[in-house]
This record gives sequence, structure tokens and C-alpha cells, in this order.
Amino acid sequence: MTMVRPTDNFGRLHDESAFTVLARATAFERQGRDIINLGIGQPDFPTPQHIVDAATRALRDGHHGYTPANGILPLREAISHSLGQRFGVDVSPEQLLIVPGGKFAIFTAIQMFGEPGVEIIHPDPCFPIYRSIVEFTGATPIPLPMREDHGFAFSAQEALSLINERTRMIIINSPANPTGGVTPKKELDLLVAGLERYERVAILSDEIYGAMTYDGQRHISLLSYPSIRDRLIHLDGVSKSYAMTGWRLGWSSWPANLYDSAYRLAINSYSCVSSISQWAAIAALNGPQACVTAMVAEFDTRRRLVVESLNGLPGMSCVMPSGAFFAFPNVTGTGWQANALARALLEEAGVAVIAGPDFGTYGKGHLRVSYASSAKNLKRAADRIGEFLSG
Repeated sequence: MTMVRPTDNFGRLHDESAFTVLARATAFERQGRDIINLGIGQPDFPTPQHIVDAATRALRDGHHGYTPANGILPLREAISHSLGQRFGVDVSPEQLLIVPGGKFAIFTAIQMFGEPGVEIIHPDPCFPIYRSIVEFTGATPIPLPMREDHGFAFSAQEALSLINERTRMIIINSPANPTGGVTPKKELDLLVAGLERYERVAILSDEIYGAMTYDGQRHISLLSYPSIRDRLIHLDGVSKSYAMTGWRLGWSSWPANLYDSAYRLAINSYSCVSSISQWAAIAALNGPQACVTAMVAEFDTRRRLVVESLNGLPGMSCVMPSGAFFAFPNVTGTGWQANALARALLEEAGVAVIAGPDFGTYGKGHLRVSYASSAKNLKRAADRIGEFLSG
């Protein structure tokens, strides 16, 4: 029998391990097992009530139809105002494109610049979608090491040394998934100064965790650097900051010469983002921000708890993450390979985590642990892991 087959580039797409582990953990739970899921990267807080109320009002008010492909103007104005308040930058609503989750902005940007024969620099370890989409386009992914002894921040000098005549884009993610690393301003300054010599290199800045920094650090957006604004694609959204992962709403800002291409891809793919989610996002941005402050404060408490717990386990060591809600412990001292250990912890100890190699070559010897779970669960998980390693 003849079988239809997709083109070869579909064979270059990878899974996202967090969702694979989530499916396995859910299957175990359906069998009656008690699983502590520290694998999936989403806040365990409910969406704040004033945001839910705004969505309910939007339904009652009849916002049931299509919207413009780039998003409703009141939302784009709210984002523009928020960016101005947070970073002191001027981003016109006409530069903003509302997307159904940040992944689509990543997909669009990489599609614009990825093709056979070109190179795209990405962090390593990193959000797996970067490398997956780069390879999907036929471009060559070039890893930029995020080293443990550098606080899982990149070195600007090392990043610039990777650029050559084939380089079309560099992807920056700070605060970072999966490590929680935050690249300090001095490295960003050096990177931007160096990039001024490479005017044909586009920059994608994934700042989805920008609201989540600790120890008095302030998130520095690449939007704050005028010299690269004409080739900077900026990504953010409501998923992490407002506990709205299921609402599927993010945004991206684009230079004028790229905006129309992104807009046309939106029309040709998803038409528009849910109108209800857009009205809810307006309430998130324009409403009280105490919910964000409280959530980040709780994550800070959990951050300290989970790092202390991990450093007390046999053969594990963990640097203190500076942002997001992930810890990235080194497990080489346990004698286990990271992939095998992650699998065994789920199957035998009932704790779901993600193996570091799933995020890239430099993730070897590590696990990603999400502390977007209750302090009680984090303590229970540490006890289970400790018992497993000591058994």
C-alpha cells in the first residue's frame, strides 16, 4: 500500500520534553499513582480574578468574532504603555503583533531568517523550540554556551566570536529557560556594542520571564538599546507573569521592515488570537499589579527552598537561579546519567523532572526542576529524591 509522507523537513522537528513528561506523569496519575510534577513550566497560581472577570464581561458584551490579525488596538495600546512604563522605551502599537502564545513569534522570526546555508546562534541549554525550528528551516543551529560557572549567563565575547558571514540571527533569552540564568547588563552592553559591527544579523530577544528576577536584579530589555532596534524582534506575553498559560496570548514587536511579513504569516496561519483572551490581557496589563508582585515573591521563597533542598541531596549541587522559576541542578556526582535519572525519578520515585540534555549539549549532567509548585510539594519531592538516591 502506498503511504503518503510529509516532506523531509518535518522529520527535523523535535518534541518538547516538558509536554512528553507531562503526558507520562498524567498517565501514571490515572493509574492511581501520586506524582509530584516539577517538569512542566507553568505557574501553579490561578489567573487573577479581575482578569477572569474581564473575560466574562467580554463574552457578555458580545466580543465573539474575529479581530484584526495583529490584535485589537486597545490591547496593543496597553502593551505599548506597559513597555514604556517598564523600560522607558517608545514602542508604537503599530509595531506590535499579538500572537497565540510566544512560540508563534519564535516560529515566525526563525522562519524569516532560517534557510539552508545560513547559521542561527541560540543559547545552549535552551528552550528546545529554538533549535527545533532552526533545523526545520534547514539552517544550521550554532549553540552559545550558558555555563554553570558563569551563572548560566552567556559571555558576550563568546557570542560575538560565533558570528561569521553565514550568521543571520542570534537568539537571546534572559531570564532563561531552563536554567533560571540572568545575563547581567555589562554582558548585554558588550553584546550590543559588538553587534553594531554586524548590521545584517537579526536579534530575537525572548523576554517571557522578564517579570521574574530576584535579589534586587532588574530585568534589562534589549528594547532599551536604540542601536539595534531596527533589527530587534522582542517577545513577551501574559502566560508566565499573570498565570495565563492556557489563555494562549503573547506579543511581539517588529522593526518596520519586518512587520508586514510577520503580519501576513499571521493571516495565513491563525487569522487572529482569541478575542476573549485579548480583552483579558488588557485587564492584566492595565489592572492592579499586586498579583504579579505576590506571585514573584512566593517564587523567590520557593527558589531558596528548592536550592537548599537540592544541595542537601547526595551527589547534587545547584547554583542559585536569578530569574524565572527553574533550578538546574548538577547531578554528575550521583553517578547517574541525567536522562536515566529523570526517567527513574518519575517511574520509581513519582517525581517528574526534565533531563538537562533535552535542552541542549551543555545541559549534560543536569536536571531542570520547576519550582512552580507548592512549598509542600517541593519538600515532598526532595524527600523522595533523597530516598531514591540513598536507596
